[in-house]
Amino acid sequence: MISIVIPLRNEESNIPILADKLTEALSALGREYEVLFINDGSTDATANRIREVCLADKHLKAIHFRRNCGQTAAMQAGFTHARGDIIVTMDGDLQNDPADIGNVVAKLDEGFDLVSGWRKDRQDHPIKRNLPSRIANGIISRATGVFLHDYGCSLKAYRREVLDGISLYGEMHRFIPVYAYWNGARICEIPVQHHARVHGVSNYGLERVVKVALDLSVVLFLHRYAKKPMYVFGLFGLFSWAIGIMAAIAAITYKLLGEKSFVQTPLPLIAVTLFFAGGICFLLGLLAELSVRTYYESQGKATYVIASCDNIEVLARRASDRVA
Repeated sequence: MISIVIPLRNEESNIPILADKLTEALSALGREYEVLFINDGSTDATANRIREVCLADKHLKAIHFRRNCGQTAAMQAGFTHARGDIIVTMDGDLQNDPADIGNVVAKLDEGFDLVSGWRKDRQDHPIKRNLPSRIANGIISRATGVFLHDYGCSLKAYRREVLDGISLYGEMHRFIPVYAYWNGARICEIPVQHHARVHGVSNYGLERVVKVALDLSVVLFLHRYAKKPMYVFGLFGLFSWAIGIMAAIAAITYKLLGEKSFVQTPLPLIAVTLFFAGGICFLLGLLAELSVRTYYESQGKATYVIASCDNIEVLARRASDRVA
């Protein structure tokens, strides 16, 4: 089965057209399918339009949030409730073309685990939308080593197993290809159609670059140091102590040479402050290490990912199997 996950917010004018295009495109595939509309706290008539199309076609389903939770939360809800072994995500503003669903699914059948759309001929404002997107794509690609032209394209196809174990928070949905690649998934990118927005207003702008930079720092930290946080906090602690020692030596040198007393220079204060800052960093590192161990051991989570096995059955550890 193919599950189509579509986050929506204030897209009342697009729902009927989108539903018709989806039905036409998915029926032509000749495969069982479902469409999950995730109404992300819309304040217009989006909920009513969704209910109307769902009543007319049982392939169309919906989840309505009580309030706006963001695109990432909407996608996570769709992934959780989707029943298909292939999951396709796309926007509900008619800028992604449902006719491309068949193309990304067909590419999965070639052996890939994740197929990402590339809006090669993007029909958006060149400054407000395209420029921030290009900057963000470049930052993510260079920082992660996963080179894609268009991280922001919502039209993507996933095998179910790629999404298992991935929990999304904040605005992390754009980094799913990164998580998947780091977990060994085969990824490719294909050009897809992109249409100019006709109805509704986009919620994205130049501020996206700042959000991407902040989210990227979290992703890189979790990937590189989630299992060894002391390397980060300890490094900052050692750096603080090193600068503090140099400041102390300089203050003592000034004093012995009779050039300046301790009260005439900020060096002693700097040395003491950095000494305590270094100690705090080490204590935070110890607390982080304790939290990591508690996280993995209390939930029975593994610190590795198994791709496949030969002549051995992989068993999930039960809480009763763990001995304190």
